[in-house]
Amino acid sequence: MSFVIDKSIEIRAPAGIVWEVITDLAAYPQWNPFVVECSSSLKPGDAIDMRVKLFAKAQKQREWMHEHVPGRRLSYRMKPAPLRALASARSHEVKAIGGDRTRYQSHFELRGWLLPLVRGMMGTRLEAGFAGMTEGIRQRAESLWAQRNTATG
Repeated sequence: MSFVIDKSIEIRAPAGIVWEVITDLAAYPQWNPFVVECSSSLKPGDAIDMRVKLFAKAQKQREWMHEHVPGRRLSYRMKPAPLRALASARSHEVKAIGGDRTRYQSHFELRGWLLPLVRGMMGTRLEAGFAGMTEGIRQRAESLWAQRNTATG
C-alpha cells in the first residue's frame, strides 16, 4: 500500500530554464511555498536538507539524493524508518515538448505500515504542498523566460 501524489504541468519556458528553477536550491525561498529552504550538492548519496512547510512553522527534513541526470531527472528518498514503518521517494522530471514548452512531472510516494497515520495527519497538506510547489515552478520558469526574452529582445 502506498500514497502517491503525481503532478504534471506544461510550462511555457524552455526545459533548461525549468531545470534551472528546480536545481537553484538557494532561490527556493523566493518562489516555493512548500520547500521554503533547501540545500544539497545534488550528488547521489549526499544529503538534501530542506525546511518543509506542512504546518504554521516549517519543519526540517533530511533526505538522500538517489539520482541526478542533469537537465532531465532528480530524485531523492528518506532513509527508511526501522521495521519498514515509513519510506518515501520523490522525483522531478523535465522534458522539452517543442518550441519553448516543457512538461514538468513531480512524483511523491510514501509507503510503510505507518502510512495510514501519516496520511490521515498530513495527506491533505502534502497534496496542497506539492500542488503549490508545482505551480511555483511554473510561475518562476515562465517569469524568468519572459524577463530574459525582454532583456534580449
